Amino acid sequence: MDRDRPIGVFDSGVGGLSILRALRAELPREDFVYFSDAGHAPYGEKGEAFVSGRSLAIAVDLLEQHRIKGLVVACNTATAAAVHLLRAKHTQLPVVGVEPALKPAAALSKTGRVGVLATRGTLSSAKFHALLTSLRDEADFVLVPCDGLAAAIESGDEAEIRELCRRYTVEICCFGSGPGEIDTLVLGCTHYPFAAEIFQELLGPSIRLVETGEPVARQTRRLLQAQGLLNPQGGGRVEWRTTGRPEALQAAASRWLGLHGAAGDPPAHRLPLAAACTAAAPAL
Repeated sequence: MDRDRPIGVFDSGVGGLSILRALRAELPREDFVYFSDAGHAPYGEKGEAFVSGRSLAIAVDLLEQHRIKGLVVACNTATAAAVHLLRAKHTQLPVVGVEPALKPAAALSKTGRVGVLATRGTLSSAKFHALLTSLRDEADFVLVPCDGLAAAIESGDEAEIRELCRRYTVEICCFGSGPGEIDTLVLGCTHYPFAAEIFQELLGPSIRLVETGEPVARQTRRLLQAQGLLNPQGGGRVEWRTTGRPEALQAAASRWLGLHGAAGDPPAHRLPLAAACTAAAPAL
């Protein structure tokens, strides 16, 4: 496999941009193809069979259309539903998934109580329950499904984002540094880091927020290095694919990553665009 091929990254929408941000920091010479399946979002509120079908179809699309050398499943729900299927079907392809950072959070917590915010699909998955069971002696985890939060972040609705963050942090209760209080919060969906400032404002500076971007980026580097696939001479380009509205993806990339693709943007940030920045929905 050629090391100058791009790395594929996909999510149900723009949440995976938080993972792409960490990947670009860890692997600045690598090229990426980011696939937003916004036309079928949100994954977290859909069934496992649907999510696994979408994940398999997108992987085939990225392999056939872009000849990717590695795949990052930048979505907790898709990881839980399909990462094992992707690894079984594409045995030569390094596949990296994400999962809520329960273990790092347990290690950070001084009170032994950790809050976990995630989608309903992630929290109900067998993969998540296996992870939770493996850590039952390390911390007490308080789980809250955050219906609607990923969609609000996807649409950029600031008022709705703030209200949902307030609602779900109140529901977890109670935060603090005293005995029996929650001092660490896991942002268990790739969308949620984009609301981190709001969470921190609501909870105060003493509460630790934990996300998964950096560990995922490090694991991606390790897998590519083990197969001799690191690219030391790439240009750090990003190509965009979406089954949703191209302008929504471009706006999110500009807002959260400082990346632009329109004429007139600073040359240092200009990115090549896929044809119309749009991909037809892969067949299941």
